[in-house]
Amino acid sequence: MTAYVLETDAVGVRFGGVRALHGVGIGLRPGEICGLIGPNGAGKTTLFDVLSGIRRADEGRILLEGADITRRSPVWRARHGVRRTFQRQQLFGQLTVRDHLLVAQEWRRGSGPARRERAATVLRECGLDALAQTYAGGLPVGQGRMVELARALADPPRVLLLDEPASGMPAGERDRLAAVVRRLAAEQNCAVLLVEHNVTFVMELCTRVVVLDLGEVLAEGTPAEVRADPRVRDAYLGTPSPGRTPTAAPPAAGT
Repeated sequence: MTAYVLETDAVGVRFGGVRALHGVGIGLRPGEICGLIGPNGAGKTTLFDVLSGIRRADEGRILLEGADITRRSPVWRARHGVRRTFQRQQLFGQLTVRDHLLVAQEWRRGSGPARRERAATVLRECGLDALAQTYAGGLPVGQGRMVELARALADPPRVLLLDEPASGMPAGERDRLAAVVRRLAAEQNCAVLLVEHNVTFVMELCTRVVVLDLGEVLAEGTPAEVRADPRVRDAYLGTPSPGRTPTAAPPAAGT
């Protein structure tokens, strides 16, 4: 039995003549918070699109608990516990915050009271209960990000893919976000993959970090190991090794 709940096997993606991903192999363990970092254009969002089924890989496989789901649709993956948020905020402005969580549970059979109870629990855990009846279109960016997270948690996920969830958040909201993610991993054994340009936030929250550069895995390890890797310093962290110059960011082919 595989140790990973979700993994990629030599995944490759091309946009015409541009190689966005090449031979990418990563695995997410239950209860783990894994960071995914790299320069703009490294392929991070492209990898999220492949994992969630929005984009089909040109090469390789996607495995969910050892089963090949490469050709499964985004809807199938979502219903089997693979959830994500997006780099660009995706909210329904004319729905209330509470309605977002109720809609996320509509596909499941069950009573309305059970869905409302679950929505109330998640709103409370995410610090959004006071905003339950507020229309999402009027929320500031940071609160909107929390609503997106709450919607992804409304139906408990097995895997959560977070694409820049802390973007636009003040420090207090980032702390709440981190607390929710830690609790999700520890108490519900959910695997979390986090893309975030705030490297400090990633290093403090994640137990493992994967670095992409030019569509390939450049490094992988604990936050301390990744920080100390000279290839990572040269390509991304802006602290080049002695005698070397940083690698220039490639043209964007998927962040």
